[in-house]
Amino acid sequence: MASISTFLRKSPVSALRAYFETAAFDLPDTIDWEGEEADVMQPLLKAVNKMDEAEKGQFLLDAERVSTLADEAGNTALLSVVKDQAIFASLEVGHGCALWVFLNEPESFRKAEEVRYTDHRRHGRAWDGFVLAENCTVSTDPIAIAAFTSAIRERCKTRNVEVDVFERQRHCHDGKTKKLIQVAVYREGRPGAALRFSDAGRLTRWVDTPVFEAALTYQPESGAIEVTADRKDTRLDLTKFMARDLLGQSFNEQRLPVLQYDLSALLHPHKFDRDIVDGIESVTVTALRLVADDDVPDRMTFEKSAFSDRTIWETFAHRFSGDNPLSGGHWSVVHAKISTKFGPSAAEPRGKTLALSITEPSGCNLKGLTAREQLISAKYLRRWGFLVDRDLMAVIDDA
Repeated sequence: MASISTFLRKSPVSALRAYFETAAFDLPDTIDWEGEEADVMQPLLKAVNKMDEAEKGQFLLDAERVSTLADEAGNTALLSVVKDQAIFASLEVGHGCALWVFLNEPESFRKAEEVRYTDHRRHGRAWDGFVLAENCTVSTDPIAIAAFTSAIRERCKTRNVEVDVFERQRHCHDGKTKKLIQVAVYREGRPGAALRFSDAGRLTRWVDTPVFEAALTYQPESGAIEVTADRKDTRLDLTKFMARDLLGQSFNEQRLPVLQYDLSALLHPHKFDRDIVDGIESVTVTALRLVADDDVPDRMTFEKSAFSDRTIWETFAHRFSGDNPLSGGHWSVVHAKISTKFGPSAAEPRGKTLALSITEPSGCNLKGLTAREQLISAKYLRRWGFLVDRDLMAVIDDA
């Protein structure tokens, strides 16, 4: 949960003033919004801490939602759906633009929360990708939506289902944008019981009915459908329902090609070629996991010290002397951790380090949520020789 002081300190005073005036909280007159920022923060912090329980609860809820979309990934999600792009581009990055959208475009803010949820789970265990026809229109006709909703209700044996269809963009590292149609699905789960304290302080059993979320995106340019949901069979059925009811297409379960990685190049000193314009200062391999190439697949994980000036290959040579597993031909690299350091920028005066983790055959921690992640996943993984074959994924992953 976002702390009160952190939220106030990271938000521009003008945005905070607009928020508190809109929320109509009962603040003391001692807060001088026209004063210096340092003079505003202390009395504002005291005022928030003295709020009654209901007002403070609302403030904390709002602060948590805004803070979730205040990082680079959250700002990217906001950019994908915000209506007034010109004003958004002029705002202070971070909490400033997140708080502005929260106040001025609440519907866009809610959609951005759905975008962040969906993209964060992309290529994870709760994700699947399929291929349908290109350039289809996702129907928003009430009859089509009703058929889609009814199919989900019947399949999940639930009373309440809500579906939200909206257009968004995926911003690519090269400045291009790709159109996506996102379908957010909310369904009511089975009720369960939990313990809680009543207003009188007595322990009671409380019946709670959870809401489960799933999401699908369709990219007209490639015909790719990506779906996130907790169960594999649910992902398959949701895609079938969307193809039939919203796209008017048959679904043959053709899957998107899975990204395949090859780390054999890291058995030897590797040159990480990069373009100056991308602002990458250095690329360092910090850890390798090796597997023996024989009948007994023993594993070895080696991590070099952060204080060492040696490369990981020099460290192996130093530590293992004449029995270096990297040069003996009896080991394979199956996992690597790579630190990519970006130089200072307007948004990050101290620079930024991206921790990349790759595991053969298809594991990678990059979600494409930030511009840096997109740059590495879309441009440099292939250049550095780690990507085996992208096929159609080049169409949807260059975002």
